[in-house]
Amino acid sequence: MAGHKRQWVKPQSAPNSEINVTPLVDVVLVLLIIFMVVTPLLEKDILVRVPDTEMENDPPPPDPNDQQLVVLLDKDGGYSINTEKVTESDYINRLKRMLAAKKADDKVVFFMADDATNYGRLIAALDGAKAAGAKVLGMATELPTNAVIQGTQVDTGTPTPPAP
Repeated sequence: MAGHKRQWVKPQSAPNSEINVTPLVDVVLVLLIIFMVVTPLLEKDILVRVPDTEMENDPPPPDPNDQQLVVLLDKDGGYSINTEKVTESDYINRLKRMLAAKKADDKVVFFMADDATNYGRLIAALDGAKAAGAKVLGMATELPTNAVIQGTQVDTGTPTPPAP
């Protein structure tokens, strides 16, 4: 075998380091078709059991009265209990005294917070009311018609003239 020569095969071009995207596109299209077929099968109605309401047996909500406790939180974080400004340190003690004068079923406190009020202040007010002995806490979105906030005028029912 002395006459056997080695032959070198020269590559026709330089190696290509770019990815071939044709198989990738094929796989993506197959996945797209699979998801298009499976998605309508997944959209079935979700069964939710909603409790039945019995409006005729439910007692009507109590009418608002002057004895309700309404805690107002202004945008600066100040507390007011039924239009009376209260300091943060005196808030729980004052609320305890007011709730102690009520029957157990009437220990309800409503909260009204300004939109700019710090959320942490509102949570602190809610926790303070629970610590003071409130049994039910509620959020009010509108002031009662007979509510007067300190520093505001009492509505006499006469319309104010428009500003020029």
